[in-house]
Amino acid sequence: MTTPLSLDPRISFEVAGSGPLVVCVPGMADLRSTFRFTAPALIEAGYRVAIIDLRGHGDSATDFDRYDNPGNAADVAALILHLGGPAVIIGNSMGAAIGALVAADHPERVAGLVLIGPFVRNGKASGLLKAVMRVATSPRLVGFTWKNYLPSLYKGTKPADLPEYLAAVAAGVKGHAKTISATMQTSHDTAEAALPRVHTDVLVVMGELDPDFASPTDEAEWITEQIGGHVLMVPDAGHYPHSQRPDLVVPAITAFLQKVTKNA
Repeated sequence: MTTPLSLDPRISFEVAGSGPLVVCVPGMADLRSTFRFTAPALIEAGYRVAIIDLRGHGDSATDFDRYDNPGNAADVAALILHLGGPAVIIGNSMGAAIGALVAADHPERVAGLVLIGPFVRNGKASGLLKAVMRVATSPRLVGFTWKNYLPSLYKGTKPADLPEYLAAVAAGVKGHAKTISATMQTSHDTAEAALPRVHTDVLVVMGELDPDFASPTDEAEWITEQIGGHVLMVPDAGHYPHSQRPDLVVPAITAFLQKVTKNA
């Protein structure tokens, strides 16, 4: 992964607070407001929190030549350098793969990883299913597909503002169909290959009901077998436990941050 010396101005982010740096990375087809419950609590706890929009998502530009994990990881690494790291990276879904790549390639910039509903390897799928998914996530159909699939990822407890949030995500996908379609073709092979080079403190946060994994518990345990760390299994939560059960997730993240940034 080649990382620019300066942050690309086409990348949108917000930052607030003071103290040790935390960088939050959303998953594919999501908005940085996915951390709307997490960031304010961490800022109040004494951290400087930055939230990035992935390439071709939210307020970031749509004219990049790549929308995969390495491209987004280069942006996160550049953001940490820009803001003055090291940082703890909190990554959800694809954002976890991005965080793992940054930790592997730029260990001096990463003080710890919080991996939420992490996709750090490709799931098992037949050739037929892969072909169907390529069609379903094409620019022409991706808005329809994601609008109908996303609610199923919130199994269990629902955020009070979920209808409004789902509408905002659907609008975001509709306005970025080509780039989000390109993002959805991302392979996580690069992230899996990087795992042996991740040597930092890790907290894996997994919803017990996460429908993206055949066994959320087994996936969480597999990740910690590769890179170490601890697992928080979140009851009554799906793929977005940070917004579904902030009552459990925020205290766990705060305790983790206190441990890994105590000398910062």
